[in-house]
Amino acid sequence: MTEKQEGCGPPGSPPLFKELSTIFDPSSDIVNTPLQIKDHTAFLFYVKSVVDGDKLQQTVIRPFFEMASEEDFASYIQSLPNRTDIPDKDKLLIMLSSGFVLIAIGDRTFLLDIRLVKNDEVQETVMEPTIHGPQKGLSEDIETTINLIRQRYRNSSLKVEEIIKNDTSNRPIVLLYDSDRSDPCMLKKIRAELEGINNPLFESVEDLQHFLNKSKLTLFPTTMVTERPDRIVYNLVAGKVIIAIDGSPNVIVAPIVFFDFMSSMEDNYHVSVVSGFTIMLRYLGLFTCIVLPSLYIAMTSYNPEILRIELALTVAGSRIGVPYPSFIEVIFMIFFMELLTEASMRLPKAVSGTATTVGGLILGTAATEAALTSTIMVIIISAVAISTFVIPINEMSFAVRVVRFLLIIYTTLFGLVGLLIGFIGIIMFLANKDSMGEPYLRIPWKGKNAELGMDNK
Repeated sequence: MTEKQEGCGPPGSPPLFKELSTIFDPSSDIVNTPLQIKDHTAFLFYVKSVVDGDKLQQTVIRPFFEMASEEDFASYIQSLPNRTDIPDKDKLLIMLSSGFVLIAIGDRTFLLDIRLVKNDEVQETVMEPTIHGPQKGLSEDIETTINLIRQRYRNSSLKVEEIIKNDTSNRPIVLLYDSDRSDPCMLKKIRAELEGINNPLFESVEDLQHFLNKSKLTLFPTTMVTERPDRIVYNLVAGKVIIAIDGSPNVIVAPIVFFDFMSSMEDNYHVSVVSGFTIMLRYLGLFTCIVLPSLYIAMTSYNPEILRIELALTVAGSRIGVPYPSFIEVIFMIFFMELLTEASMRLPKAVSGTATTVGGLILGTAATEAALTSTIMVIIISAVAISTFVIPINEMSFAVRVVRFLLIIYTTLFGLVGLLIGFIGIIMFLANKDSMGEPYLRIPWKGKNAELGMDNK
């Protein structure tokens, strides 16, 4: 019964089944087979590698042999909750390839969803770990992801809208939003953005995000990728749109502002004083990792008079024997720090921590003893590395790491004035940037009520 039929299918099979057999031929996992008992006959067509065989046996095959007539079996199939209307041929081919089963009973044809899903496990949170709050993320199966979101956001105004994209993978792209809170103009713009993307293949939301960000030269992302259901719910309440794609354990949040990248979900699970303190540390870390290397160059090579005499003498003494200017020293150390950071991401978890820690210690000690860098420079680079990791969202962390080099170039050319001009230029760039029409530097909330979307309208 589950063996591949030769030619265009078994005798008496419907013309649609014969046409489908020709289209799928010579695939070895295509099943076009009859079910027959006495004078009752039905035909099945499906791709067995993506169909749940046990569920097919329990839902379709066994009931067929237990029914008294074809009419009873047709009425039974008609009443199944996983039955769906038969679409046009192109869409039907996609659905059959994903695990739907086509059933012909007399002159009636039905389509059942009996997909075999093996990627529906809920993933652990990896990109945004927290001590408090949910520890489970989303799933690679989009149905499971939608289920997790609906379980946390039990509101009838939550809409799930599928965007049809004729890409090679035929992965469904789904919009989730609260119709009572979302701006219709913003929704329209997001739909237009998605429908206007002419890319043949999307394998993940990160792939899709690359096209939503539009400009290839921009450093700062205009959408956010997240894996946390609680962040998704907070953003739904705030009137934002969630974009999910089948096969990816993450989703996209849009529109987004700069300050969203600096917020952690753990801020919602502490008292206000503790949350305020951690947020302040985060922004101080952001300022430190951007400005500190350039400030060191400006103070040692151009404007040492802004330091106290004791500190200026200490800095100058630590650089005795260093054979090149401070900007080469800074670039040299930051370059190797970036290599260590990249290595820690690529190495297996069992060895990444040990390898990068030992590598950093050996590199810092050897460079200082060889007079290739000063001891103060090692302290500054360590502070910069630690400060970079306090940024909760990796996309913003990567952008900051690049901006740091731009400020170093400005400072190397123009000293402290170049640092100020470069920093002001970054602020001006962000002030002129937008995310789906939303100003990039707009303050998203002014307290808990605004955070929960109370003042969204």
